[in-house]
Amino acid sequence: QVQLIESGGGLVQAGGSLRLSCTVFGRTFSMNTMGWFRQAPGKEREFVARIAWRSGVTYYADSVKGRFTISRDNAKNTVWLQMNSLKPEDTAVYYCASTPGTTSYTGDYDYWGQGTQVTVSS
Repeated sequence: QVQLIESGGGLVQAGGSLRLSCTVFGRTFSMNTMGWFRQAPGKEREFVARIAWRSGVTYYADSVKGRFTISRDNAKNTVWLQMNSLKPEDTAVYYCASTPGTTSYTGDYDYWGQGTQVTVSS
């Protein structure tokens, strides 16, 4: 059984920072890439950032590039999303997920966390 447990969401003012974490429990050998996604009310879930477990290669959505940083600690099976210069439009439920591939496509991710709410006030 695989579980992804997220934490770190909350309420922050515009311009502030938050750090999300995602720890993976269970069978991780099939996971090649960890991703962060977000879903705002009334909108589809969208890709935010991803990182390859082995190489550490990262990739970001244009909307967060330069503001968000994804990182990982293989020994702890943990991935973080450092979010700086937050904007009200970053408000959403944030999810971590894993895939055996290298992709930003939501449908290719097979394990998902429960989500953590991030609210940015103006």
